[in-house]
Amino acid sequence: MTTNIALVGIGKIAIDQHIPAIMASPDWELAATVSRNNTVKDVENYTDMDAMLKQRPDIPVVSLSIPPAPRYEYAKSAIAAGRHVMLEKPPGASLSEVQILQDLANDAGISLYATWHSREAADVAAAKQWLSDKKLHDLTITWKEDVRRWHPGQEWIWQPAGMGVFDPGINALSIVTEILPDPIHLRSANLVIPKNKQTPIAADLDFSHPSGATVRAEFDFRQPEEQIWEIKATTDAGVMRLIDGGAKLFVDDERLSIKHTNPLSGEYPRLYQNMFQLIANSASDVDLRPMTLILDAFTLGNREMTDAFIE
Repeated sequence: MTTNIALVGIGKIAIDQHIPAIMASPDWELAATVSRNNTVKDVENYTDMDAMLKQRPDIPVVSLSIPPAPRYEYAKSAIAAGRHVMLEKPPGASLSEVQILQDLANDAGISLYATWHSREAADVAAAKQWLSDKKLHDLTITWKEDVRRWHPGQEWIWQPAGMGVFDPGINALSIVTEILPDPIHLRSANLVIPKNKQTPIAADLDFSHPSGATVRAEFDFRQPEEQIWEIKATTDAGVMRLIDGGAKLFVDDERLSIKHTNPLSGEYPRLYQNMFQLIANSASDVDLRPMTLILDAFTLGNREMTDAFIE
């Protein structure tokens, strides 16, 4: 039997990822959507979240694919109505509000899932296993993409809580915090901010590693041609490269042949499978480490102003 789920926010990421993942899943039935601007064919749509919660008690799960700023109020309403909640990354606009949601979910006995889709990329688990017994010397994150291509006309990303280049950059940090055996914390940052925006268009981060390894990241939204999503780790046993956002793993320039234990293909199908299992196990998964590192960058970062960004 399938479980009814409501998808809130029918924007680009919902259309590209959430809807196909739900529709293809044997676990889920897309029973309703909530959006002021878009609808899904043959699916009941609401323009008001509270109306959906009131009128559809048969929907036990809500997936929030709206921008971070309004997400807290939506999640709070869903939890108060006894619905399990799935949060698109980053899970909220601030750490404190997500921690409150976590407490509310625990008190209500429902599942809360702060998703990090890049952790479900094809070769991330293999990279974690390979690094588990290696001594790290150096790790470099290079995450460069074209904001005009991936966030066309999305002004929210340039507003407070939108995170700017950290919206994709947090994907890299979600992978790094998953695959590194040891914890890292931010030491310094340089944030490049267009004079007509509130959030960074580029950033350089420097991290502290317990064994003294060099760990750094370079994020940039101004990459018009080849898109680069790479994590490179130099160790005592060779050089590991995780490219294409975690999709392909190389060691000393040789592609590793990975036998995947999860038959599902794609990051978002695996996220929805994870959500189904969390509910079945009466569990939650709220890992805030990637978000903590990004918010530390806003606290510690030097601000460097640059030319205005024109869409």
